[in-house]
Amino acid sequence: MALKTPQQYLDSLRDGRVIYWEGERIDDITTHPLFQVPLSLVAADYEYHDEHYGDLRRYNAEDGGQAHRIYQIPRTAEDLATRIEMMRHTSIGTLVTGVFMALMSVREEVARVNPMYAENIERLYRHCRDNDLRGAEVITDPKGDRKRRAHEQDDPDLYLRIVERRADGIVVRGAKLHITAASLVHELVVMPTKGMRQEEADYAVSFSIPVNTPGVKIINRSFAPAELNSFDYPASAHHSCPEGFVVFDDVFVPWDRVFLAGEAQLASTLARSLGLWERTGGVVEAVRMSELFVGLAQLVTEMQGKDSDPVAQNSIAELITYAEMLRMSLDYACRHFESTDSGMVFPDTLAINAAKYYYAANYHQTVRYLHDLGGGLVLTLPLEADLRNPESGQYIRKYLHTKKGVDIEARMRVYNLIRDLTADAYGGWQFVVALQAGGGLPAQRTMMNRTYDMARAKRLALAAAGVAPG
Repeated sequence: MALKTPQQYLDSLRDGRVIYWEGERIDDITTHPLFQVPLSLVAADYEYHDEHYGDLRRYNAEDGGQAHRIYQIPRTAEDLATRIEMMRHTSIGTLVTGVFMALMSVREEVARVNPMYAENIERLYRHCRDNDLRGAEVITDPKGDRKRRAHEQDDPDLYLRIVERRADGIVVRGAKLHITAASLVHELVVMPTKGMRQEEADYAVSFSIPVNTPGVKIINRSFAPAELNSFDYPASAHHSCPEGFVVFDDVFVPWDRVFLAGEAQLASTLARSLGLWERTGGVVEAVRMSELFVGLAQLVTEMQGKDSDPVAQNSIAELITYAEMLRMSLDYACRHFESTDSGMVFPDTLAINAAKYYYAANYHQTVRYLHDLGGGLVLTLPLEADLRNPESGQYIRKYLHTKKGVDIEARMRVYNLIRDLTADAYGGWQFVVALQAGGGLPAQRTMMNRTYDMARAKRLALAAAGVAPG
């Protein structure tokens, strides 16, 4: 068991993986300009002696040695709280490795159907933990015509499927979309996109393979260009991460890396397992973002001299309500944790789904308050280059003045952050991610309906109506 250094992480990516971006096949992503920002983010998570977060990033594994805390299986409330805190200070390129928590949480259910699959889950978890690897959540299929099931599509490959079963493994063909950080990790952990019927057995498949496995090809897209001015783009310049369109072109998967191969009854179990931890991550980010919105709203209000304006105060109160509802929901979910038969502790399922739904359903409305407070300057503010130009800069400094004590550069930075977070590169990505990450609103509605104690609610309603229990 050995922790990698940032440089060892970068060196480990020079493994012959097939990567495309902007029409170019990229042989070495570690030296290509398009990958420098996202790689720096993930590499920073390998800084285990960082004075601020080094201790948070590592833990003492059960069987000796140290590993990244992304692999720690929470077994107490304190473990869970520490994991949530770690998530606040970790890049998305590392957080996606939480897919192993999903797999380990359903290992017992998998074992009841096929013990070999459960053993494979345990082995791959330990292999990635002990070698300090990162893995991507590979779940969403292209899906084709949504009115038809996987085996009914015009092209049978529109859902990832098994095309050959061999004595030494399986061969799969298909694609998975929206795979965050796929090019930056070591393992592609493939999960079913949804429950499957028995006639779709070839589509009930789950496994983990190295990114450089023959037949795997990744086509990348990011919300931000490679190089951005951090004054004008304070979020996008430092936080971009590519999304991968991952192609499996007749890829061979050895049996010891397979978690599911045709047992349709397990497909929904594996698909659901990922949702909880992914939505937990979404709520953690929602808490951070909503608090940031409150701060930005208050700053622009003060800078404009509208501290006592009742409309502004009402808008800020709405933002505070949103932020506090999310913070309290996350706190409740962690304090009222659940656990698996093997002792893994995880946030309350109903609370996390309700929180993620509240976050997603109200996100666009919440951003509206911030835009209303900021006004048109959110979009039309001149660039830093114009501020630095002595000729144009003098006019910017003159006409952006509001009152004594308000620094022009600070004001511009606040407005730039609002624009970047909510109305530009990062903001466009976030508008979609808030809704779709961890499954869209219907997915959270389904889980809330499944997990809410409806029997108790009906008993209370009948009692209140004066109906005797029957």
